[in-house]
Amino acid sequence: MKKGINIWSFPDGKPVLECAKLAKKAGFDGIELSLNESGELGLETTGQEALALRHQIMDLGLEISGLATGLYWAHWMTSESEATRTKAMDICKKQLETAAVLGADTILVIPGAVGVDFIPGCGVIEYDKAYERAQESISRLAPFAEQTGVSIGIENVWNKFLLSPLELRQFIDSIGSPFIGSYFDVGNVVHSGYPEHWIRILGSRIKKVHFKDYRRQAGGLHGFVDLLAGDVDYPAVMAAFREIGYDGYAAAEMIPNYTYHTEQIIYNTSASMDVILGRNAL
Repeated sequence: MKKGINIWSFPDGKPVLECAKLAKKAGFDGIELSLNESGELGLETTGQEALALRHQIMDLGLEISGLATGLYWAHWMTSESEATRTKAMDICKKQLETAAVLGADTILVIPGAVGVDFIPGCGVIEYDKAYERAQESISRLAPFAEQTGVSIGIENVWNKFLLSPLELRQFIDSIGSPFIGSYFDVGNVVHSGYPEHWIRILGSRIKKVHFKDYRRQAGGLHGFVDLLAGDVDYPAVMAAFREIGYDGYAAAEMIPNYTYHTEQIIYNTSASMDVILGRNAL
């Protein structure tokens, strides 16, 4: 497997190219970028600007492993508002187009939510309605994914939706497109299940992978900890990945950053991933 790092692992506001330089220095093969509302890589970024960024990162000897976005937390495909659902789909189309220019083969998509505990005042969507709306939206987006040659990877997150690997597998298969799959986050599963089970059940549907670690006893968002400091059974996880033949990118998503000496989390994460991936076994 290839070793990547998500750009959210770096301090807020750090320029993309500076993040990429640090990722290369720390020994990563690729960096996962994020499409934002505005800024260096935003909704108004032109294809020419994205292409220039791609070449700058490639010149460092790095690949762009994928394209994430946090915009779906504000714009749900499951929303009661048709305008909000349309906005979410427009974001996805922009994400697909930008990923194609960047040379990334998969985008991270959150297809909405039933409810989100960590968003104050968040409303609740009826589960069956959320499923139908998400299914309709992703089905309509599948042809755009095929046109761009970029896959949509649905991430398992704390959105009270697609709560089991069986349900996520059924959802993906219902779309009927090879360009729709899973953007599997190892750490997000641990509070309620076992990532190695999800990996075997989702199988070849897994397009991209996030590495995190989680300590159940801490609970909530405070449970996310450094790699190898939590309850993820990484030997079992890696055995499952080998079993299904996954050899693509694993991108570490380390949130929150360290309060002090913030760059050290990048080096620590790189070293831990070397051990997990068997590059530098202890």
